[in-house]
Amino acid sequence: MNRLAWLLCFALATLSAWLSYQRYTLKLPAPELIQATSDTSAKPTESESKDLPTDMAAATGKFAYESNGYITVAHQILISPQVSGRLVTLDADEGRRVRKGDLLGEIEDTEYQAEFLRAKSTLEVAKSRLLELERGFRPEEVEQAKTELQEVEAQLVQLQAEWNRSYELRKSNLVSEESFELIDSRLQATQRRRERLTLAAKLIADGPREERIAAARGEVGQAEADVAKAAWRLSNCKIVAPISGTILKRNAEQGNLVNPVALNGSYSVCDIADLADLEVSLDVPERDISKVHLGQRCKVRPDAFKSRVYEGVVSRLMPIANRAKSSITVRVKLTVPSEEEGVYLKPEMSALVSFLNDAEQTADARRP
Repeated sequence: MNRLAWLLCFALATLSAWLSYQRYTLKLPAPELIQATSDTSAKPTESESKDLPTDMAAATGKFAYESNGYITVAHQILISPQVSGRLVTLDADEGRRVRKGDLLGEIEDTEYQAEFLRAKSTLEVAKSRLLELERGFRPEEVEQAKTELQEVEAQLVQLQAEWNRSYELRKSNLVSEESFELIDSRLQATQRRRERLTLAAKLIADGPREERIAAARGEVGQAEADVAKAAWRLSNCKIVAPISGTILKRNAEQGNLVNPVALNGSYSVCDIADLADLEVSLDVPERDISKVHLGQRCKVRPDAFKSRVYEGVVSRLMPIANRAKSSITVRVKLTVPSEEEGVYLKPEMSALVSFLNDAEQTADARRP
């Protein structure tokens, strides 16, 4: 008898467990919920529709289309140095907010400093050479050339007189052939020297040739270009922020060797972006793209903060569709209050975008 009672209790317990499981898997609504939802003629008010789930809000006709996307920065800049070298300082921690022109890091500049000083010295030499040619010879140099010419002319008069006497004496065989040839040689040498000094005095009086001055000017221009290049390389040893924004990634450490060729395009010292300039990127199926247009206003709810709603507007529709997804990428420009920059919305967070229909856009624009 006791055994039969135990069997009955076990059967009742098994039946109760099975009924509970069936009710849970079928998710039967509570009686009061069935009664509340049976009246389909009642429509939620505007304030109530904001608190409804997204699918129910869309069913009210307020939104033309809804889709999930990801928050992205409109412009993300990869900070790469213009010159190679070793990073001696780097202040680019993730999350740091910087202003345009703030110092982010420095590269060892010993070599670039020496390059700059050498270029400046070369420029000074070139300028001095050009100035010398443009001013021409000094009055003292001109006077010196004239004096040397006058001295040679006086010597030439004396040598000519000696040559005449020797020539007359040679006719009487009173001067040897060897002595006469020596006097004749001295006379010819002095004549050649007078010609050379005459030409030199003329060149000094005329001044340098225009071609030499033009060449000297070219050397000055080349030296100035070298100085500008050296100054540019030296100034780029300091890595500064090109825009105001927030450091998103830090890709190098103090002491690393950096090379602009290796960093170009694929790698950087750090990444920076303006977190007030955000967009939502989402893929809209081709069958629904007619519901979206440029300038369309949107409501954006981040999944992490569903109680927060941000204004948005369709800023771009990509010109090429995604064949694999049969969709078109749409970008929605967000309006982020200045006090919330970088606080709630962060790149790569997911968000729900609700595209307002034309009637709702007009009504929303009229609201104060």
